[in-house]
Amino acid sequence: MASIHTFERTIGGRKLVIEHGKLAWQANGAVTLRYGDTEILTTAVIAKEAKAGTDFLPLTIDVEERMYAAGKIPGGFIRREGRATEAATLASRLADRPIRPLLPKYWRREIQVIVTVLAADQENDPDVLGVIGASCALGISEMPFEGPVSAVHVGYINGKFVLNPTFSQLPESKLDVVVASTKHAVTMLEAGAQETPEALMIEAIKFGHAANQEIIALQEEVIAAIGKAKWHVDPPVIDESLMEKISIAIDDRLPGAFYQADKTQRTENLEKLSQELIADLGEEFEPAAIMAAYDKKIRKLVRSTALDRNERVSGRGITEIRELSADVSILPRVHGSSLFSRGMTQILNIITLGSLQMEQKLDNISPEETKRYIHHYNFPPYSTGEIKRLGGQGRREIGHGALAERALLPVIPSESEFPYAMRLVSEAVSSNGSTSMASTCASSLSLMDAGVPIKKAVAGISIGLITDDENKDRFVTLTDIEGLEDNYGDMDFKVAGTRDGITAIQLDIKLKGISFAVIEKTLSQAKEARMVILDVMDRAISQPRTELSPLAPRMYKLKIDPGKIGTVIGPGGRVIRSIIDETKTTIDIEDDGTVIIGATDAAAAKKAIAIVEGLTKDVEPGSVYTGKVTRIMSFGAFVEILPGKEGLVHISELANRRVDKVEDVVKIGDMIQVKVTEIDSQGRINLSRRALLAPPTAEEAEAMRQPPPGGFPRSSPGGPMGGGRPPFRR
Repeated sequence: MASIHTFERTIGGRKLVIEHGKLAWQANGAVTLRYGDTEILTTAVIAKEAKAGTDFLPLTIDVEERMYAAGKIPGGFIRREGRATEAATLASRLADRPIRPLLPKYWRREIQVIVTVLAADQENDPDVLGVIGASCALGISEMPFEGPVSAVHVGYINGKFVLNPTFSQLPESKLDVVVASTKHAVTMLEAGAQETPEALMIEAIKFGHAANQEIIALQEEVIAAIGKAKWHVDPPVIDESLMEKISIAIDDRLPGAFYQADKTQRTENLEKLSQELIADLGEEFEPAAIMAAYDKKIRKLVRSTALDRNERVSGRGITEIRELSADVSILPRVHGSSLFSRGMTQILNIITLGSLQMEQKLDNISPEETKRYIHHYNFPPYSTGEIKRLGGQGRREIGHGALAERALLPVIPSESEFPYAMRLVSEAVSSNGSTSMASTCASSLSLMDAGVPIKKAVAGISIGLITDDENKDRFVTLTDIEGLEDNYGDMDFKVAGTRDGITAIQLDIKLKGISFAVIEKTLSQAKEARMVILDVMDRAISQPRTELSPLAPRMYKLKIDPGKIGTVIGPGGRVIRSIIDETKTTIDIEDDGTVIIGATDAAAAKKAIAIVEGLTKDVEPGSVYTGKVTRIMSFGAFVEILPGKEGLVHISELANRRVDKVEDVVKIGDMIQVKVTEIDSQGRINLSRRALLAPPTAEEAEAMRQPPPGGFPRSSPGGPMGGGRPPFRR
């Protein structure tokens, strides 16, 4: 049995406790972390040998949410956790992105890090604990890892930065930025913000980086006490004779093949050269070695072109954006659509509006239970001219969809302003760099096309980075990177926002960190590009349409007495279901008595509104109603004047003449107009049809003085308006 080691430090007013030796003894590295009452277990296991044919860093980081952590039982038939939730997938990506650059790129033995959320206190987000836990587990293992790395949330509330704001504090915060960093530099950023100025965002990042140093110091204490000796692995060496022969074969032809504005032509040229090299040198060298050396040549050309010549392989300037186009109302029948293009990157976006019943129910450990604004992203293989197996959404699709969703969230109208559920789908129909930021632009266009009253348009751009391999202080930032620059560059820094500020950020790097000089340059460059893109979007549509699509449902809002909500719902929901079935509408009722009725047919909505109002409206003496005859008795007819509310028209009140039989005047199912003459002490309603008819003639008046069959009601002898009658259903 392993001895238990405990390490702790106060971070943001709460204790961060790291324990080793309590759980998972057989992993290469394992720790538990507790912050507040949120606790996770993080394990790292490294394979004993590499799989044949592995030519990449085989790292997998998975976050496993356990519903028991939040005191919940999973939904669904089997009541067991299944596929990772969207929140867990995003947390996995959050941990992977700052960890991966700190591992040897040439490592080929599989590494699996699993973060299991054991307890979630609904206040402290476990996502940043996953980053710290992964760093700590790898740090104490035999894995050569250039950490530690730490991550924190930074909020901005009442003019002050707040470290690790709780879930209950976040609604008050102007931003929520996750800052991951080592001792020396920032390694990852993820942010949502309420149109935050660039200067304030930079200060928030600096605040988070400073806070990370305390957690890094704690990890160093853990590693010094219980860390294992590190394995050593030598980086691969490319045969110099092979590089020389490749240089002789293609150096004079490579620039001509490479410097092409057209991606397809460039790809064909490079593919042709690679096939020639394999054909010429394949007998002497392994094809994999040839391709590795060839790839090194291309990487060097991409980077030297930017650094030494201040140019791009496509011929664009360093800050030049590819050709832009934007259009709306692309598709028939849908509620709103758009097409946004930037170079060979093309996003088709479609929006669907629905009732609040269509909001997404979230089955996870976070305190958030539903969301009414949803963005999904699809990346089909034809978008890159490839053939792949179609399947479910991977981490890329989920991550890109969540980023675009987060970028638009600050401008989405509140539920009280716009009582709809909204689903947007971005189809990446062509891809050559930063489809997530193109999805942000296309989503903004579709929302306005559908008539959603968003506050402002939102656009996004990706900025790349090329650094000098020998001098990291020498760098160039590239506006609007395309696929090749993303592949051979050092950074993909996505920034989205309005004309007034940033709404979302996502930073991925391949370096061990970037300086604040790079961050400041990137945010400034991204702002300039954003204004250019917004100008193009404005030419397509500059304001939300004033009318919704005729195909979209209309939402009608009314207010009822909260005490009568049960009347509308009925026992077991029978009443509200019957209204929905009868009118073919949707009905949502909130605790404050707000009722939202959705329908594509105005007549159906009007009918549903009338029924709901009827169920909740009080009957008042003197009011006139048109109701249906529901029952006939010898002494009169019962009339339903409002849904579920009946009154009695005594036989003497049916007409302005003598009536011998009720059936002589009305029959069941007749619609008649009546006036409420009395509501007695027992709540029974007396009605009169006679009161709305022309006065009787003298002969008719005399006839009415004669007693009707069965006599006058007992409580009013000699008069027609008595209340004595058998009880009836109200």
